[in-house]
Amino acid sequence: TRQLAAGSDDPEVAGLLALMLLHHARRPARTDPAGLLVPLAEQDRSLWDTRLIAEGVALLQAALARDRLGEYQAQAAIAALHADAQTADETDWLQIVEWYDELVRLTGSPVVRLNRAVALGEADGARAGLAALAELDPALPRYSAVAAYLHERNGDLATAARLYADAARLAASLPEREHLARQAARLNAQLRR
Repeated sequence: TRQLAAGSDDPEVAGLLALMLLHHARRPARTDPAGLLVPLAEQDRSLWDTRLIAEGVALLQAALARDRLGEYQAQAAIAALHADAQTADETDWLQIVEWYDELVRLTGSPVVRLNRAVALGEADGARAGLAALAELDPALPRYSAVAAYLHERNGDLATAARLYADAARLAASLPEREHLARQAARLNAQLRR
């Protein structure tokens, strides 16, 4: 992708490379020493590769300056906002929602709308995220996981536990399945107290 980006003036090629670099920069923090999945909000950000983040952000800024916005640039902008936050609490969710709005405009993708529901839940509260989620098809991949997360943030632990268990059964990968099952077990343990 670096060679392709070097030989192209298409800002989407630079956007794709920026996206890849920004995501790859977080790779060391995505699993714990036992190999278990670590969600973005819980990752040790000191493990992120700041050199790759800086390179990705520079590529993204150059691509955005060409004023021909595309899907990869918007995705890279979201990844850059996550990378820019020193802690999960410092994430600029309002800007992330705006970038998801651009992605919805560019793609119309229901998966983008699903991700937007999470961002909206972070920016404006779980109820706003749940309202956005209610407009989507429950058969979407990861719908149950998103619904579980938003219900937990809204304080409905019983519904969240059930949805995490449902999501675990539907998960395509073993690490994701195990993570979701742990979330369901954690909430069920809280409910038994």
